[in-house]
Amino acid sequence: MSGRALIVNADDLGLSAGIDRGIAWAHEHGIVTSASLMVRGLHAPEAAAWAAGRPRLGLGLHVDLGEWRCEDGTWVAAYEVVPPDDADAVRAEVVAQVERFVALTARAPAHLDSHQHVHREEPARAALLEAGERLGVPVRHFAPGVRYEGGFYGQGRGGEPWPEGITVAALCALLRALPPGVTELGCHPGLGAAGGSPYARERAVEVATLCDPRVRATVEREGIELVGRGAGARGRGRAPAGAAPLAAR
Repeated sequence: MSGRALIVNADDLGLSAGIDRGIAWAHEHGIVTSASLMVRGLHAPEAAAWAAGRPRLGLGLHVDLGEWRCEDGTWVAAYEVVPPDDADAVRAEVVAQVERFVALTARAPAHLDSHQHVHREEPARAALLEAGERLGVPVRHFAPGVRYEGGFYGQGRGGEPWPEGITVAALCALLRALPPGVTELGCHPGLGAAGGSPYARERAVEVATLCDPRVRATVEREGIELVGRGAGARGRGRAPAGAAPLAAR
């Protein structure tokens, strides 16, 4: 694909009703083109039903193996689905979440990623890459030809507030600096209660920024093509691994 193409992927779909509302609004009124479903989330069935009626939305699996929060400079587990260093348990949980995704959506995920990017390290890395190879779908950070951009985020490395990272000005600057090729931009929109997520107040700010007309104008002025990976894929077979162009909304 020539020029610059952008997948705008919203994580945490299904975690809470408020997060789902924010993702829906940012897709329908903003630049979100893709989402990652947390199949263990309490609202996963409702989120999957909503996504089924949005053929232009790429839908992937947000593998949830646990969550860690920074307390007094130390990262501690808020919860762990399986021991993160148990390769067999991690692999079995990834397989189970893929099966749950298919059961909820009647299709394979269009991509794989993970909560808090735990798959950047072993053993989750091998487990997701194995699942991606089996399904024929890309895995975030390891997809050839797709660059991941995580700079649109409202907290620092230690969980400290960083509101400058999710302003309209910051997002527009990021868009103008996109390199040629395909980029996946991560985002975390939400409205109302965030299901206990430590990233809560920032979500509503993200919704407003993603839907701001100045952001859409920057996309158009820069000639950036908004795409959704695997958008519209249906059925239990393999989902397309490429990026599907979206019509302008």
